[in-house]
Amino acid sequence: MNFPTLKIGDLIPRYPIIQGGMAYKVSTAPLVSAVANAGGIGIIGATGMTVDELIAEIRKTRSMTRGIIGVNVMYAIRNFADLIAASIKEKIDVIFTGAGFSRDVFDWGREGRVPIVSIVSSARLAKMAEKLGAAAVVAESGDAGGHLGTERSTAEILPEIRSAVNIPVIAAGGIISGRDIADMVRMGADGVQMATRFVLSTECAVSDAFKQHYLKANADDVIVIKSPVGMPGRALRNTFTSLIEQGGAMLKPVECKKCLKVCSKEYCIIQALENSRIGLIDQGIVFAGKNVYKIKDILPVSKIFERLISEFKSA
Repeated sequence: MNFPTLKIGDLIPRYPIIQGGMAYKVSTAPLVSAVANAGGIGIIGATGMTVDELIAEIRKTRSMTRGIIGVNVMYAIRNFADLIAASIKEKIDVIFTGAGFSRDVFDWGREGRVPIVSIVSSARLAKMAEKLGAAAVVAESGDAGGHLGTERSTAEILPEIRSAVNIPVIAAGGIISGRDIADMVRMGADGVQMATRFVLSTECAVSDAFKQHYLKANADDVIVIKSPVGMPGRALRNTFTSLIEQGGAMLKPVECKKCLKVCSKEYCIIQALENSRIGLIDQGIVFAGKNVYKIKDILPVSKIFERLISEFKSA
């Protein structure tokens, strides 16, 4: 089996493998550039960043690669428009957006000549994105880590979305191996988005404690939690998720920055993500995909790509 050719606007990566844009500051320049250098598309997780922080991250990434790079910005955040505008001004290659649906972003992308990729979980939203001008859609299932738009599996939603649109469809959720990529391609995917696998790379900027929490996980540790964003989220069980389940004392920001358009204020999602990123695992949330427990090693991105390519060809 050969890899399909993934074309997003005028962009054609060597391999149709996209590294998911993980917030808060999980996918930054070292990881993003390494994926781009390996022949995939590296994505900066812009959610939670200020405009100045994002500009600095884009420029740093550009200095480390000549490959394809993009940003992922959640529609649910208040500075969504500002981050999109900054990304376009910095001539980012591609913009991914989900966790809500913006109509305006397609006009902004056209004006700035930057392709927009919508992250969707239904055929209805995929068709709407195509009509408005999306260059591609990510069919993200309930098998993914982080905030979820559906409880349904990739195997359920991918064929429906594929049959609903004529633009490229990128499968996401629970994909960790080359064999998984082959399965998605057989179901009609033009490419895949993978996030969890790339957390366990040497280039990912999270703490060692975060990575060890991944490595120690078993299937029963992967749970779905409530998020103040108003969407469920898939994460790994720890002390903090137990507090969420019990409705106990939550992590409150010292000073609320009102980063979300709508927030339940049950706890501060940005602080929870930052705590886990820097190693305070039991004081934060460790987002992870459904199949995280199947990953047993930490490798350089180049080695991850070599393994994915070998497994894909074998499949």
